[in-house]
Amino acid sequence: MRTQLYSNSKLVAVAVAAFATLFLVACQSSPRSIAPAKEMKADAGKEVFVVFEGPWAFVDDPKDSNSVLALAPKTKLHRDLYVTASNSSTLASGVYELSVPAHGPAFSGALDSGFAQAKIDAKSLQRALDDKAERYVIRLPKPEAYVAAKRDRSRVGPSYPPDASTEQLYATFVSLRYNVGSLNGFSLAGSPDSGAFNPLLLQLETPHIRFAIEPAQFDDMSDTCDLHSRESFRTTTKFLGLKLYVEFPGYTEDCRKTDPQMNRMRGESGIRRVELLPAMVVAYPVARDLAAYFFHADHLDCHAPVLFLTIGP
Repeated sequence: MRTQLYSNSKLVAVAVAAFATLFLVACQSSPRSIAPAKEMKADAGKEVFVVFEGPWAFVDDPKDSNSVLALAPKTKLHRDLYVTASNSSTLASGVYELSVPAHGPAFSGALDSGFAQAKIDAKSLQRALDDKAERYVIRLPKPEAYVAAKRDRSRVGPSYPPDASTEQLYATFVSLRYNVGSLNGFSLAGSPDSGAFNPLLLQLETPHIRFAIEPAQFDDMSDTCDLHSRESFRTTTKFLGLKLYVEFPGYTEDCRKTDPQMNRMRGESGIRRVELLPAMVVAYPVARDLAAYFFHADHLDCHAPVLFLTIGP
């Protein structure tokens, strides 16, 4: 009897030992089987879009082949530039640099035909970059792609009015796309033309950063000539030393008589005419917000195309 009990006990002990061994192996191997899935998720990447709204122009940085410059004039037509993610900051005129965490390869190839393109000579570009108190410059790493964030129909050309053959939907807001491993690590540093700027760590709870220059005042809803957009384009091309004009389809000849671009052709100063909604809308922020809600922000945007520049003779 003892021999049988001993045998049974020995079998139980062997079975327990085998089960324990299998359990330990399973416990030790489980993390290894889960880890690759976690690593794949971490390395999957996130698309972040840096959107530029307003009278911007883009050009490859002549001093850094890995960077691109975004330039815009500072004028009374527009509010001050601001950058916003989950947090935000208003920016004075100056030169700023956006740091982006490790990302994919830079864009190469032909631009979308919906991007208005022009040549700028090196001296004109340098003059614009040196135009302190009158311009904003943002330096960024070259993105993986340039994407039209908003399009409006217009005509663009070196003579006024631009030829009808140039009419198409041009990009008026542009988004630079980066594929990053993390939403952490975006920051903005800079040298304003006056005062100081403390480096800003941008917090991204959603994958968007906006650099926005908005109209200083509301356009009058009865203004059918889009004078703000015409003047904005005129100011931008003058700032860059370019001979380019914009026209919007469907306007009457009377609109051309008041077009600020006509004054530039005659060597006169532009018309600083921005029609207003009733005074209460300008005076009270709440009323302004309600106006934007009821009349839609789209009407308040600049409809002139963003420019993509190449340096040439």
